[in-house]
Formats: sequence, C-alpha cells, structure tokens
Amino acid sequence: MAEKIKKNDFVEIDYTGKLLDGMVFDTTVKNIAEKNGIGSQRAKFGPTIICVGEKQVIPGLDDDLAGKEVGKDYVVNLSPETAFGKRDIKKMKVVPISDFKDQKMRPQPGLQIENDKGEIGTITRVSGGRIIVNFNHPLAGKEVSYEYKIHKIVTDEKVKVVSYLNKVLRIPEEKLNVEIKEQEATIKVPFDLPPQFTKAVEEQLVKIVGLKKASLVGVGKK
Repeated sequence: MAEKIKKNDFVEIDYTGKLLDGMVFDTTVKNIAEKNGIGSQRAKFGPTIICVGEKQVIPGLDDDLAGKEVGKDYVVNLSPETAFGKRDIKKMKVVPISDFKDQKMRPQPGLQIENDKGEIGTITRVSGGRIIVNFNHPLAGKEVSYEYKIHKIVTDEKVKVVSYLNKVLRIPEEKLNVEIKEQEATIKVPFDLPPQFTKAVEEQLVKIVGLKKASLVGVGKK
C-alpha cells in the first residue's frame, strides 16, 4: 500500500490552478504555462518542493495534500475562503496623490504598488487628488480548482532546509550554504536577520526537518 502524505512531510509536486471557466492562472508545468501565456509569472518551471501544513501554497490546496498518495493525480475545488479570500471592502484604500509625488511616481489605473506592510495593491481609479488602490488579491472572491500530482516525498535533510528557507525568506537556493552533521545544521544566509526572527526560524527547522539543532548565520551581502 502506498505511503500517505502527512503534515510536515516535504513533498515534490506539480500543480495547475484554474478558474471555473477553465482559465489557467498559475502552474508549475512549463508547457501548460506557455500554452496559456503565463510564462512571466514564475522564474522557472518544474516540480516544486513544499512542506505540508506550512501554508507554502494556498490554504485549501495545502489542506488537501494530507492523506494523499505519491504518483496519483488529484483535483480539488476551492471556495474563496480556502483560496485567495473573499473580497474585502476594507482593503480598498484611498491614497493621496501627494504620496505618489513624494515617490516620484505617476499613478494610473492598473499600476501595482506596495505599501509599508508589504501588501501589493492595484490602482483602480485616479480622481483629482485621490487615488483608489485595491489591496485585495486579484483572485479574491473567486472559486478556483487545482490539479496536482505528488511526485515523491523528500527525505534529504539538506534539501528540506534549502527548500524551506527559499519559501520563507525568498532566498535563492544558490545563495544558501547549508552544512549538516549529525543532525545539526549550520546555515549561512546572505544577510543578517533580527535575533527574534532567527530564533523562530531555527526552532521551526528543528521541528519540521527533524534536526537536533539549527543555526542561521548572516554573512552579509557580497
């Protein structure tokens, strides 16, 4: 009997996200991306490694992985609540045009901006001295479906560490230096992190990878 996926397993998967009308909005599969004209959304295509239960994909897809088997094809239909969220009127913000002038930006509908919380918004209207910015996800309020296949369960500790930090810290894999000896990991990252955040990441790596100890060391930009 095939082994079933459980929480904190690292798995290598391919997936394709679609709207109910069949429009593809995201995929890890290169030929599907090319066919649907979404090549610019991802730096590279191919199976991705995620840790189940860590919300490294949208919540509904993440929840659906537990209990599934390697090598089988699956489809999951997701409500807005378990996909990209409901549309929230509170996320429609009025921004004074002076804020854009301070940043030497010319606001226009369709332009995407980032606020001080790291949220991405899209300008929907420019009216006099006021700019309307929508900070809802573009797919908020929509039902979606995901087709996916789990290729394998990842067991290599180094691969797990690199994958996790790539997802959490957005550090390219080639810029991570990981050494593991007797289940103790030393990870060099290209910048310094706040001590409290560093400790939290180290503790989580110990928990989900099964290490005895994890140490993150910032080596600064080169």
